[in-house]
Amino acid sequence: MMFRTIGVIGGGTMGQGISEMLAARGLDVILAEKTTEKLDRAFELITVSLDKQIERWALTEAEKKSILSKIKRANSIQDMASCELVIETISEDLNAKKHVFFQLNQICSPQIILATNTSTLSVTEIAAITTHPERVIGLHFLHPVAKVNLVEIVRAMKTSDETYNLTRQFVDDVLTKKSIKVNESPGYITTRLICTLINEALHTLSEGVASAEDIDQAMRIGYDFKHGPLEMCDRFGLDAVLAALEGMFREYGDIKYRPSYLLKQMVRAGHLGAKTGEGFFRYDKDGDRL
Repeated sequence: MMFRTIGVIGGGTMGQGISEMLAARGLDVILAEKTTEKLDRAFELITVSLDKQIERWALTEAEKKSILSKIKRANSIQDMASCELVIETISEDLNAKKHVFFQLNQICSPQIILATNTSTLSVTEIAAITTHPERVIGLHFLHPVAKVNLVEIVRAMKTSDETYNLTRQFVDDVLTKKSIKVNESPGYITTRLICTLINEALHTLSEGVASAEDIDQAMRIGYDFKHGPLEMCDRFGLDAVLAALEGMFREYGDIKYRPSYLLKQMVRAGHLGAKTGEGFFRYDKDGDRL
């Protein structure tokens, strides 16, 4: 199968990053969102991302125009029928994801691979809503998508060998990213490990062991992390980290996944990190740390 046109459902942080990365690889992208306003906002933020790269001399104006020309706005989810692969990347809500796959099942031919970017939810359960669960797979990209050279390919219980092999070939050869095969398990590898670290950093902060700045500096300087665990939490979104921890706590039943009470407080207060401008640190409208 030749992958030429890729559908992306969801124009949030991950949807924007995936769309930009696919377009930069020369693929045609059809981006869908629930409302025109959200779709316009997604395009606006993709443009901001490209402009930042131009400022750093990492991209030319001509390359920016080429990337943007590859990303089309979907008029409706019906447009996904023209794709060879559809990647769902909406919020971590199982019922919402199942509804999307129920719609895709009615629209897309059995030859179209349907992928979910979920980090904690069961791909098997999502696939069960379709009549062809063998063509459903997990494609877990990490943020920021363009810079992280890794994709977890998650096999659900009924994912076929053909679907897995085609997807891995797409990741390795077309996207030129390192693929890792993961048998379905809540949190996979990356989310399971990083959220446990973030949760322990939250406990350390709430116990008054050290300040947020010093906790992050300890990990950045001591262990060569690009961002400390608390800034990572801000950039992932505190609500997303909370949802991931709650999902793993529910599935595993292990107390180490029980979310810190401080995390719950921050989410209730609306301090969700970079996307709201305030989390454990403060950020400008472009998501840069102040």
